[in-house]
Order: sequence, then C-alpha cells, then structure tokens
Amino acid sequence: MLSLNLKPLHSVRFRPHPFLVKPQSLRSSSTSVLLSASAAMSTSSSSTIEHFVLFRLRPSTDPSKVDTMISSLRALASLPSVSHLSAGPILRLRSAAASELAFTHLLHSRYESKEKLSEYANDPAHVKVVKECVLPIADDIMAVDWVAEGVVPGPIAPGSAIRLTFAKLKEGSDATELTSALASAKDAAEGATLVSYGENFSPARAKGYSFGLLAAFPKVDDLEKLKGGHVEAIKEKVKPILEESVLVLDFVASESPPSSAHL
Repeated sequence: MLSLNLKPLHSVRFRPHPFLVKPQSLRSSSTSVLLSASAAMSTSSSSTIEHFVLFRLRPSTDPSKVDTMISSLRALASLPSVSHLSAGPILRLRSAAASELAFTHLLHSRYESKEKLSEYANDPAHVKVVKECVLPIADDIMAVDWVAEGVVPGPIAPGSAIRLTFAKLKEGSDATELTSALASAKDAAEGATLVSYGENFSPARAKGYSFGLLAAFPKVDDLEKLKGGHVEAIKEKVKPILEESVLVLDFVASESPPSSAHL
C-alpha cells in the first residue's frame, strides 16, 4: 500500500486559506465555499464519490462544543443522499505536511454520484450543522473529492483503521503515471478491506492537493502492514512527479448515531 511518505519531507510554509483569514469571514463568506460541491456530473454505478473534509479546531474550544460538532456531523449520515459518513478526531499525523497544517478532525462521506454529493452539500440539515457547529470553532478547513472507479458505494465498517494520503502532482507531470502507480499500490495493500484513489475534482478547496488515496484495514495495528519492499518501490517511482508536501494521516471510521439523533 502506498502511503506516499516521501523523504525528505521538508516543512511547507502555511498560507492561510483565502476564506479562513478572519473568524468573521469564516462564519459568513466561507459558508458557500465549504458547502458547495463540484458541478453535478453522472457517474457509473461501479464508482463511488469520496468526500473528505479536514478541520483544524481552535485549541481554546470548549470540549462540549467539539463533542456537539462531532455528533452533529455524524447525524448527517441519515440524509438520503449519503452512502457512508464518518466523523471524528484524527488518530495520527504521519507526514511533515500533515503536522504543519495540524488538522485535528476529519469527516469522510461517500455518495453514489456527484449529484448526490451536491444534494448533501445543499441539504438544509447540512447547512445548519456547518453554520452553527463547525464554522464558529474552526480555524482552517480543506476538502478533497474524487471519483473512485470500480468501487461500489457503501458504508465502511465502524472501527476500521484508515490511512489517508493527499498528494500534489508537479506541474507538467503526467497524471497517468501516478494513476498507474496507485493501481499498483492497491495490489500492495495486503489485508486491506478497501483501497480507493482518484484525482481531486474540487481544487478550489484543496490547498493544491490533486490526488487522494485511502486504504482501510480491520484494525489500527494493520496500518503497519503498509510497509514493505513493493510499497517502497512504488514510492521511489512516483517521487519525481510529486511535490514534497505529501499529506498523510490515519483515522478510525466512526459509527453513525441512530437517525433519531439527526439535527
């Protein structure tokens, strides 16, 4: 499995996201950016839309407000457009870029099509949670979306350990070379219950990250299986075409609350 922890990973100077410069602007003008999905396009029944949102919460935030944010996000799993939704704290930041951006929490959801993602983004329940529970306590937010071809949409088992990687393709590099390497990484992920990858189709919200990759395993200890000769060979192959600011982190899929908890 390719985690893309390319070495050396030099520090990347953090540039505030344009809609996250001031808390007030975060609560107002950023709302439409956070909630908007890419233009709707049909996808085949054998593909899944992967949607990731990373949050960096203010350290001074009252823990009760963090708990409310998490439970409110998880309740969105009851929306009819959602095939899977998990939200909670990030388990581990595994690269220099991830440590510098210092995201603390993550939402991962899945959809049958881009139309379904758009429905979710514009659903009044989702809008309410973002405005009332997320934006007031978040310092920074980013999102990455991709189409996972050949992956049937559906839930990921609660408690699954997931390695998430975001990468930036160097200008002028051939994206097909990276896609080929990610396909090889899928074969290298021994023990994985799911491997999904694709090119980001929401660049405005992604801080320049153009590709995403996830691998899900039954338990946290299984994440160490991502090491090995084949994986290292894949890393060396793609290193020349990627920027060094690769973001790698681990998280655990949460269990969604019953629909009665829906806000």
